[in-house]
Order: sequence, then C-alpha cells, then structure tokens
Amino acid sequence: MISMQTLSLPSSPTTPSPYSLSRPPLSQRVYIPSHIYKHPAAILLEICSSIQELSQIIPHIYKHNLYNEHLFQTKLVSLFCKFNSMDDAARVFYPIEDKLDALYHTMLKGYAYNSTIDDAFSFFCKMKCDGVQPIVYNFTYLLKLCGDNSDIRRGREIQGQLIVNGFAFNLFAMTGVMNMYAKCRETCDAYKMFDRMSEKDVASWNAIISGYAQNGYAKIALELLVRMQEEGTRPDWITVITVLPALADMGKLIMGKSIHGYVLRAGFDCYVNVLTALVDMYAKCRAVGTARLIFDSMESKTVVTWNSMIDGYVQSGDPREALTLFETMLDEGIDPSDVSIMEAIHACADLGDVEKGMVIHRMSDQLGFGSNVSVTNSLISMYSKCKKVNEAMKLFDSLKNKTRVSWNAMIIGFAQNGCVNEALNYFCEMQLRNIKLDSFTLVSVIPALAELSNLRQAKWIHGLAIRTCLDTNVFVKTALVDMYAKCGAIHTTRKLFDGMDERHVTTWNVMIDAYGTHGLGETALKLFSEMLKGSILPNEVTFLCIISACSHSGLVEHGKYYFEMMKEVYNLEPAMDHYGAMVDLLGRAGHLDEAWDFIQNMPMEPGISVYGAMLGACKIHKNIELGEKAADRLFNLDPDDGGYHVLLANIYSAASMWDKVVAVRSMMDKKGLRKTPGCSLVELRNEFHTFHSGSTLHPQSREIYAYLDSLIERIKSVGYVPDTNSVHDVEADVQEQLLSSHSEKLAIAFGLLNTNHGVPIHIRKNLRVCGDCHNATKYISLVTDREIIVRDMHRFHHFKNGTCSCGDYW
Repeated sequence: MISMQTLSLPSSPTTPSPYSLSRPPLSQRVYIPSHIYKHPAAILLEICSSIQELSQIIPHIYKHNLYNEHLFQTKLVSLFCKFNSMDDAARVFYPIEDKLDALYHTMLKGYAYNSTIDDAFSFFCKMKCDGVQPIVYNFTYLLKLCGDNSDIRRGREIQGQLIVNGFAFNLFAMTGVMNMYAKCRETCDAYKMFDRMSEKDVASWNAIISGYAQNGYAKIALELLVRMQEEGTRPDWITVITVLPALADMGKLIMGKSIHGYVLRAGFDCYVNVLTALVDMYAKCRAVGTARLIFDSMESKTVVTWNSMIDGYVQSGDPREALTLFETMLDEGIDPSDVSIMEAIHACADLGDVEKGMVIHRMSDQLGFGSNVSVTNSLISMYSKCKKVNEAMKLFDSLKNKTRVSWNAMIIGFAQNGCVNEALNYFCEMQLRNIKLDSFTLVSVIPALAELSNLRQAKWIHGLAIRTCLDTNVFVKTALVDMYAKCGAIHTTRKLFDGMDERHVTTWNVMIDAYGTHGLGETALKLFSEMLKGSILPNEVTFLCIISACSHSGLVEHGKYYFEMMKEVYNLEPAMDHYGAMVDLLGRAGHLDEAWDFIQNMPMEPGISVYGAMLGACKIHKNIELGEKAADRLFNLDPDDGGYHVLLANIYSAASMWDKVVAVRSMMDKKGLRKTPGCSLVELRNEFHTFHSGSTLHPQSREIYAYLDSLIERIKSVGYVPDTNSVHDVEADVQEQLLSSHSEKLAIAFGLLNTNHGVPIHIRKNLRVCGDCHNATKYISLVTDREIIVRDMHRFHHFKNGTCSCGDYW
C-alpha cells in the first residue's frame, strides 16, 4: 500500500488568526505519494540556494517525467519567485491547468517582492477574475508594496478590500495598513488606525513607534514608548532597534543609556542588530568612545555594524580614524556596501585627501557601484571639497539618473569653489527641468548669491523661499540671515534673526559673525551674552566668530577673556583658526611682541593662518623685524603664495627700503609668482561690471575717468590728501594718477554716474581696502551725500557722511 501525506495550504479568509493555519477544504487538498518527496530531484529542490543550481536541477525533473507533479510545480514557482526570476515563474505557472490557490498566493508574493507595483496589482486582479479567494497575506504584501512606493491611493484601495473581505478587525492586517500609512508619511492616518485597534500587540506598537521615528517625530516616538510600557506591553528587541535611532536623532544620551541597561537585563545583547543600533546611537550622541567599546566587544559584526562605527568617526570630526577603520574592515575580508564606500568618501572629503578619494573611487567602480546614484553624489561632493570641481562636473554630466540630491551636490560644489555663475546657471537649469526644490537646494544656492553681495538677487531668492514654503526651515532661514549679512544689509539680517521661532547654534554663529564683519563688535558681544543665557551651547565656531568680532573692533581684553572661556568653561580645544584669530586680535591692536610670544607658546606647530595674521599686523604697524620672521616661516610653509611676498615688499616699501623691495620682487620673478591684481565689482541692472586698477576696457572708461578727476578735486577741497607712500620711482603727479585709478575708485565713480541720488552703492573687492582708497571713500561719501558699502576680503565698510563703520580700524 502506498502511504499518503497531505500538503496543507494557507488558511482561508474565515480563519480568525493569520498565525494559525487550518486544514484546507477537500477540493484544495492534494495527496502526494511519499516516494515523490524522497525523489532525488525533490531533495535537491529543498536544498537549492541559487538560480544557477536550479537550472541544473530542472533537466532531472524533465528526465524523470515529474514536471506535471503538483509538488514540483509548486516548488519551482516558489524558487523562481525567491530568486527574482518572475518570467520563469510565469512560464511554469500559466500552463498549469488545475492551479492550486497556493500557486496564486506564491506568485503574488513574488510580484510584490520582485516586480513593479503595476505588475503586482495586475496579477491580484487576475486572481480575483479567476475566482481565487484572497487571504490576509495577499493584502499585507500589497500594502507593503504601496508603502515602499509611497502610493497612498492604491494603499487606501487595499484597505477597503481588507474591510470588504472581513479583515477589519484582524490585528495583523491592520498593522500592515498602519505601516503603509507611516511609509507614505501619513502619520496622522497611521495613528488613527492604531488608536482604533481594540487589541494591540507588540508588533502594532513597534509599527506606530517606527512610523513616527522614521518621519522625523522622534519626540512622539519616545512618548509612545513610555505609553507602551504603561499599558502593559513589554518592548522586544525590535522595539529597541526602532527607538534607538529616534534617541540618536534627539541626542538623548541619558535615555539611550537607560535603553542599553534594558537591553542587558532583557538579554537582547546577543542580537547583532541591537548592538549595532547601540553603536549607532552612542556615536551620534557624541559618545564615540563608548560606541567603539561596544563595537570591539562584538563577536560577530555585519557590514552595517562597521558602517555605523565608521560613520560615528566621520560625524564626530575624526575622518582619519574613519579611514583607518575602513581599511581594517577591508583587511578582515568584509565586502563594503555602498554605504561603506560613501562614508569613506565623506572622510576623504573632510580630510581634503583627493588621492585617497580617487583610490576609493576606483574601488567603487570595481565593486559595481559606478552606476549607484548615491555613491556618485558622494563623489561629486568629495571632488568639490577637494577643489577638483571639474572632476565633479564630469561625474555629474555622465550621471544618467540625476536626482535632486545630485543637483544640490553640484550646485554647492560650484559655490564652494567660487564658481558663482555656474552655481546659479545649474540652479536655473534645475528649475527649467521642473525638478522640485527642497531646503537643501536653497541652502546650496544661497551661499553662491551671498558671495555676489547682490541685494536685489538676495531679495529674489528670499521671495522664492517664501513661495515654495521653505522659508520656515531653520537651515534655509539661517542661510538667508548669512546672505543678507554678506550683502551688507545688517538691519534686515537682524530682523530675520529676531523673527525665527527656532535657532540652531549655527544661526547664532552667523549673526555674531555678521556683527563682527560689519565692525559692530559691541553688539556682537551683547548677542553672545544673550546666547549664553539660553539653552544653546556655543561650539568651536561660536568662539571663532566672537574672537574675530573682537579683533575687528579692537576689543583685545574681551577677546582674551573669551579665548580662555572656551578652554576653561566649555572644555573646547582651540584649533589653528582660533590661534590665528588671537594673533590677529593682538596684532591689529599693535601688541606685536605679545602676539609673537603667543605664537612661540602655542601647544601646536603654528600654521599658515597664524603667521599670515602676524605678517598682516606687521604691515599695518610697519614692524620690519617681526615681519621678516613671520615672512620667513610663511615662505617655508607656503612658498608658492605670492600674497605674502607682496606683504613683505609693502613693509619694506613703507620704510623706504627699496633695495629689499627689489630683492623680494626678484625672488617672486624667479619663482614665477605674481601679485593678485585688485578687482572691484559693482552690479547695475542685472549685470556685473568689473574694474581692475588702471583698466580702460570698460565702455564708459572715458566718462568714468573724467568724472573721477573732478571728484578727486572736490574731495581735495574738503581735506583729502592722497597717500603716495606706497608708490615710488615716479613723479608726484604720476603717483596721484596711479592712486586715482585703483579699482574701487573706478567702481565707485561708475556707480555714482549710473545710479540715482540716494541709492546706496555696493562694491565687492577681492583684496583688503588700501589706506588711500579708504580715506578717499570717506570724503566721497561726504561730498556726494551717498552711502557707499564696500565688502573686501575680510569685512564690510559702511561709508556715510564722511565716516566709516570700522572707525578706521581694519
């Protein structure tokens, strides 16, 4: 006698719980002889692990005439779906005459996981046409697909089908609906579903907590965690890995430690995913050391674990250690994922190490990530930060499926490299292609406009932010504050700042720095005091801004006090830029010996910014001895920068040491170094007009020079005396001619000629304003009764009624 075994199918829709599978009706039971199960081909199908193995087994099924057996048909359909070969699954499925319902369910699952949403819904419709009664799993597969594709319309249709088919109170089904709403960012609807549930299990709690956490509502997610426990549901390990990212986003280290304790008590520390989530939480809460202890103690690690630890080092400002860990990962034979590659690229960008970046670029191509849009976006950012914007542009232009992130990365890349026009052109092209802007787009393009110091365009981009409802975003608003400050509109800057409901530390930094660069040091100090009274803690950038503000306004004692506060009160270690700012503070005020002693006692080897500040101070105060010492160090650190040679030559020139001036210039000629030519820009009717010293290329040159000659005579009559000390080896009248043709004087004359009385003139200069131009501009503002705003490479000068906002201290 042949023994028989029954092959059970999934439960019918009348089954009260999706977890308990009842015996199917007689019409759907298939009796399979036991010898079929023992056939070698059946055994091979059970252990089959790849499409390649399956292709080798199929000939044996044909050879032994087993193709029409239900067991083999079902198994083949299941395996083809599992291996993402839906065309082959369909070739098996459709010729079967007496199809079991189980085959339909398997095919639908295959389409849901491996094909498009349209294919899955088309097959679901076929099921219904063929009279197959759907089961709860059919709906949950489709709900997941709708959530993954953010297709809220179809998701609502499936919810309706669930209700029609009697699953309105099925906990498993309603949790699937809730998940779908959360993935479609409809958290209110997700919560309504959750709130209506008469019964809630840990899976439904996890779904709603995850929904809020993944949609940026970390605080609500944590509140729900507390409520979950109050209502008697014990969190499981999935709850833990759901809530830890929310804690990380909020920086709730104390609560994170509490969850860590719960993990240990509950025995969840045996789960790799839980330990990985803890590593990620500690790293994002700036406790990188603790994250590393957990990481090192893990017996097994996934690539996600490595990625979390590498990202922790990148985000905490230790890109070198991030790259070291990445190399260790490779040495241990772990295949990097696209996220691993992106983190390594990010580290190279932060280090400015383009050589290592290129190595990782080649590795990325070898691993098959060359067409990965996210990886390419990271490479665009890396090359841009490493001053290789042309390489970034090549990658962008070759990218087939550009995303909004790609455009943002390229726009900010141009802005970072001073390619303002290119940044604006790409921004305009992005709009022409109807690519929707987001906050990152605006934060990318606003700095480019800020560099132009063009108030009209600043108002235009501000209006665009309002029209797109992005002006309420704290990062956009911070960028707007910075932009208006760099356009010279300091009062508008403060109005925007005061109108912000939310301010980050970056917002405060931008406003403090704005007051500093506009010469309003006392106001910057008041704002800093206001910041300290609130809940925002200052960071390293805050102290750099406040020390620089003190430097611009000659507030030496205040600057010293805040430098000490940074170390002693806030435990922030000064970086090279902070030491450079302190040298600038002391040097500008004439405390040159103190500045030099400060340099000698630095705990690190002084860098270019430090000696550069010292040389600039020596030039202001005509100190030859210390100027030579600073220049000597600079020539060793950066021998190819002609600017420092020019500064030293100017120091010698002021002391009439012409032989040494000649020596420095000869050295520059031998090295092929050139002085950066002075250049001033002024905008008129949507067009920028550029002026270089002594240039006659402008179409209005004849009128400009004629007007300037008369203007010089007018200001001489009220007290202006040309400073000819910097010009030698020519006659006195020629000296004055050379001074009067400086680029900013030409730009001011052009502005006065072409604008109406009462309209302020905005000038952008690439170098520091020279003493003669500064003095002349004060007198020009007096005799013309015009406000002239000049932004040089360091700060703003507001000239009005014969005075300058800097108080002649710059």
